[in-house]
Amino acid sequence: MDSEVKECLCVDAACSGNPGPMEYRGVHLPSGREIFRFGPIQGTNNIGEFLAIVHALALMEQRGIKMPIYSDSVSGMAWVRNKKAKTTLTRDEQTAQALDLVARAENWLRTHNTNVPVRKWDTEQWGEIPADFGRK
Repeated sequence: MDSEVKECLCVDAACSGNPGPMEYRGVHLPSGREIFRFGPIQGTNNIGEFLAIVHALALMEQRGIKMPIYSDSVSGMAWVRNKKAKTTLTRDEQTAQALDLVARAENWLRTHNTNVPVRKWDTEQWGEIPADFGRK
């Protein structure tokens, strides 16, 4: 990341167990302000990472904002790029909400064309992503 402050949104998810209670959020990098937060619901970390990116894309479209989204999740970014979550989470009473949100997010990606860049956060060079929940 350049030394100057970038206008961007950072997203991240946290999950206690796999599956387990999962939540995600988006943080505006220059201000450090939390823009959105969702959960916890029963899910997986990869589902949370995917939903966080889609949530950020939808929010920007809704508000007419265009700025890069940074994620530290290779899987979440691939799922968004392919418009399909490759989750193996089994549907049951506890996971139904997360899987319904995944289906809704996949549908949103198929029906909306966005030109917002989704970029990989370089944790090794820049440290933890600002949206990190700090539970490692």
